[in-house]
Amino acid sequence: MDRYIDLKLRPDPEFPQTLLMNALLTKLHRALHDLRRNDIGISFPGLSQNARNLGEHLRLHGNDQALSRLSSLDWLLGMRDHVDVSETLIVPEGVKHRTISRVQVDSSPERARRRLIKRHGISEEEARERIPDNAGKRCDLPFATLRSNGGGQVFRLFVRLGPLLEEPHQGTFSGYGLSGTATVPWF
Repeated sequence: MDRYIDLKLRPDPEFPQTLLMNALLTKLHRALHDLRRNDIGISFPGLSQNARNLGEHLRLHGNDQALSRLSSLDWLLGMRDHVDVSETLIVPEGVKHRTISRVQVDSSPERARRRLIKRHGISEEEARERIPDNAGKRCDLPFATLRSNGGGQVFRLFVRLGPLLEEPHQGTFSGYGLSGTATVPWF
């Protein structure tokens, strides 16, 4: 994790920043999946613990080879008018590190009902009685709204910032560039 690329969303009167960040993360996920990479992490510089959205700045972290391979895909096709992309830069010395991880929240009562019907063979009416519409959990973490590649369902990708650490921790990253164990430089 000695290199990084900054992607900053440009202001756009037609599209809100959250929509553009959602699209950017969707494109990144497809690219990481196509490359079968687990050595590229992401961060959101300027994101605070109490933010509700991920902001307008995405940073990709990795080694020179991993980031060069990603850049060679032209994965930003269709987003070039909406984002400023830096060259691959060297991580400054003396920075802190942190995990940026996904938090899965079962916030959909409808999904819980479908699961209950499938597992226990009960009727939809009975499932609705057991799990009312107001049964969903609330999460105050920042998130992006994405669409699943497999089933096409819309879901929220909640992101948690881990504590600041003096030393990096090695590990692998998900297809979204997130990890509960591997750290990225935080600056």
